[in-house]
Amino acid sequence: MYIVIMGGGRVGLTLASSLVTRGRDVTLIENDSNLCSNAAAELDALVLCGSGTNVKTLEEANIADADVFVAATGNDEANLLSCILVKEYHVPKIIARLSNPDHAEAFRKVGIHDVISPELTAAGYLEKLITRPKIADLIVIGKGSGEILEMSVQNKKIIGKRVSDVSPTEDYIIVAIHHNGNITIPKADMVLKENDRISVLVKTQAVKKTAKLFIG
Repeated sequence: MYIVIMGGGRVGLTLASSLVTRGRDVTLIENDSNLCSNAAAELDALVLCGSGTNVKTLEEANIADADVFVAATGNDEANLLSCILVKEYHVPKIIARLSNPDHAEAFRKVGIHDVISPELTAAGYLEKLITRPKIADLIVIGKGSGEILEMSVQNKKIIGKRVSDVSPTEDYIIVAIHHNGNITIPKADMVLKENDRISVLVKTQAVKKTAKLFIG
C-alpha cells in the first residue's frame, strides 16, 4: 500500500511514522523547511519539501500510484484544495483533516466524505472517559455508531454465567476476554468470572445499558 501524506506537523508526522513502522510505503509532503528537515531526519520515507496544493509536487510524489492520500495540515483551505486536485488522479481513498467543523460541508460537496477532526475526536474520547469512569478503555467505530468497550465483570448477576447466556444480543457482543495479558476469543461455553476483563462491541445507544449489565 502506497500512502501520500500532506502535512509534516504533529498529526501528519505521527501518522507517517506509524505507517512506516507497519511497513507501508509513505511519501510525506511539507512546505515548511524546518518541519521538512525534521521529518526527513525522523522518517524512513521519502519527504518532499513543497506544497500539496501544487500539481508538480503531487506528481513528484507519484500521486497517480497512491492508494491513499491524506491531507493532514492544520489549514482546512489547503486540505480542501489538495483533495480537489488529487481527485483528478483517481486515488482510491482520500482522507482530509478538518480543524473547523463548519467546513465539513464544503468537503462533502466536492466528494470528500472521509473527513476527520483529531481535536474533536480527542475531546469526545476524553468526555467519554470522564462520564464513564468504570470503563477501562473504548474505541469509537462506524463513524460513531458503535464502540468497543473494555471493562471488568463485576455484576453478580453475570458472574458464573456462560458467554452464550449473555452474548450476543441485538445491542452487543463479547469479542474478547483478557487473561494475564493474553486475549482469548470467547467460546460459547466459557464461564465469566469476577473481574474478568472483557472487550464488548456495542451499539452507541446501548453503551450505558450494556456497561451497567456487566459492571453493575
